[in-house]
Amino acid sequence: MATIDFPVQIALLDDHPLFRQGMRYILLGLPYVESVVEAGEFAELLALCRQRLPDVLLLDLQMPGMDGPAVAQALLGEFPDLKIIVLSMFSADKFITQMMKLGARSYLPKDVDQPQLAQALEDVLSTGYHFTERVSKAMLKGVQQPTRPVLATLTEEVHFTPRELDVLRLICEGRTTAEIAEQLVMGRRTVEGHRQHMLEKTGAANAAGLVVYAVRHGLLDT
Repeated sequence: MATIDFPVQIALLDDHPLFRQGMRYILLGLPYVESVVEAGEFAELLALCRQRLPDVLLLDLQMPGMDGPAVAQALLGEFPDLKIIVLSMFSADKFITQMMKLGARSYLPKDVDQPQLAQALEDVLSTGYHFTERVSKAMLKGVQQPTRPVLATLTEEVHFTPRELDVLRLICEGRTTAEIAEQLVMGRRTVEGHRQHMLEKTGAANAAGLVVYAVRHGLLDT
């Protein structure tokens, strides 16, 4: 194990209580973690940080009212030594690059396994950063294409074509590619093309991310 100053306090900012409870259980099982504090919204986390600054913050990228980039900017403006690790279902390069440029120390998918999470925490606590292959590729791409806009927020408006919305609604119903193709009378490759375009537009990592996006933005009611 890397050299870590004991004891460590971890903070969680996520609006899903069940996810926080599961993460808390996992984190408290690590030998160097003394305590875990949870918050479901920014104001609550800010109050906790002012009482005692945690060593590491695990930050969800999409929060109601104030998204991850805004939270990171606000917190690092007041607490520049805070180490932030992003946990998100969004894996698009633009989000990874933005958060790393804002000062995050690592960027992990929400379905990360326990050994990967532990390794990320140990690296961040001991060396300051944890670079996965995914993060490294996104950062390298940002350097190679410096004129391409990389700043984007999860609240920016995304436009879907009518056909994309048709596919999205069926994805949210749990339909397979074959079932969607049959119902909409289109080829499977066309369905996959629409799915890929929506992943790129929203920054979602997978179909589950598209469902979350659709629910949070009221797309199932349109």
